Amino acid sequence: MLRITKKLEKKYDENMIVCFENEVEICSCVSENNRKLIEKLIEKENFKGKDNEILKASFLEGDILISMTYIGVGKKKDFTENKYREILYKSLKGLKGNILVSSKEEKLLDEKIFTEIVYNINYAFDKYIEKKNENIHVDIFVEKKEKIDNKENEILGEMTNITRKLIDEPANVINPETLALKAESLGKECGFEVEILDEYRISELGMEAFLAVGRASKNRPKLIIMRYMGDPENKNIIGLVGKGLTYDTGGLCLKSPDGMFDMKTDMGGGATVIGAIGAVAKAKLKKNVVAVIAACENGIGSNAYRPGDILKTMNGKTIEVVNTDAEGRITLGDAITYITRMENVSEIIDVATLTGGVMVALGMTTTGLFSNSDKMVEKFIKASENWGEKYWRMPLFEEYGEMIKSDVADIKNSAGRWASSITASKFLENFVENTPWIHLDIAGTAYLDKDGKWFKKGATGVGVKTIYSYIKNI
Repeated sequence: MLRITKKLEKKYDENMIVCFENEVEICSCVSENNRKLIEKLIEKENFKGKDNEILKASFLEGDILISMTYIGVGKKKDFTENKYREILYKSLKGLKGNILVSSKEEKLLDEKIFTEIVYNINYAFDKYIEKKNENIHVDIFVEKKEKIDNKENEILGEMTNITRKLIDEPANVINPETLALKAESLGKECGFEVEILDEYRISELGMEAFLAVGRASKNRPKLIIMRYMGDPENKNIIGLVGKGLTYDTGGLCLKSPDGMFDMKTDMGGGATVIGAIGAVAKAKLKKNVVAVIAACENGIGSNAYRPGDILKTMNGKTIEVVNTDAEGRITLGDAITYITRMENVSEIIDVATLTGGVMVALGMTTTGLFSNSDKMVEKFIKASENWGEKYWRMPLFEEYGEMIKSDVADIKNSAGRWASSITASKFLENFVENTPWIHLDIAGTAYLDKDGKWFKKGATGVGVKTIYSYIKNI
């Protein structure tokens, strides 16, 4: 999909030249007559290379018809990577075939950003429709002498798109068992071990709360454990936990039909940690990572768990069920206890489409981040800056913990509407047992209902690249 080249070997369907404002340059390989033609066109159209300014030209070079597009990115002093992502996505998404990109400015040929944008453009969930997406193929013309290794960026693009496909698949395709099988298949491809526990082994671990959420569904719960030991001599293990609700009806506190429609995406956190550990393993990082998903469906039926039930968790705490539609935190609680006690992880990042409240607070552009570790947050935010992903740290003041106290159990699973994303995080905090921990609420950012600035409508794969970079750099 993307190649970095130092020589032109084929005919291109489109030649794209990217330039800063007032730094427009005509390619030296263009004949003198065509150079004059382009100069006249630039003068006539008063093309300066301003932000998102476009100039198109077509001409014969010998017997070959050349289609050339100049893309302006504005003033050099105003350049940002996010602004550039937006411009490239807008400029490339309508093109087809083989595209050559060139620029006299090295920073405008950033292979990391180009790989990301090309993978975004080429991603399409078109498995079930007759007309398939037509991929573009981009060559970046770089006259550097040294060889550029783009393998890591390609891995991240691939694993992000695998995450997106898992999220976009309907719930009649992705259920706890098939999600586990997808993880197993990717493990064989990328080089990480997968262990799948059925409900009997889950019960032996004392994960009664997790099992209660999934007990009404004919698709039985699975605990998916993925292990990658890239540095066996190092005792530090990074733990990843992903919410794995492959479908959420809301349980007996039934969602509305509109509220249920996109609930195939409620395993977005699980898909994210699958993509992240896949990237770490495929890149052969010298790191140790364990990822866990408590996968189930929150169904309805005579065996469904009920408001008023009291559930016992793996760590011994009891939960009063106030709302069966606050189920993800219950499954995550047991998964966090498992990864803390059974896998001896040094720190935890959990990822979940957890609350509508985070969307009220931060909308669809920013992921809510909650943590008990300033050190982890600082490193995580720094890692996110490589990828244009936005995270905002939310408070975890003790007063919010008071809101989930129960009269009949240790904690209750919902405090209602107010500060709902924070009280859900305080709920999870009961299970981390003083382990350094970050919780990412991706409810607003994992899935877009319309095209974004450099994403298509649908699953975004948010978090995969940032988590990978965090793991790589610690």
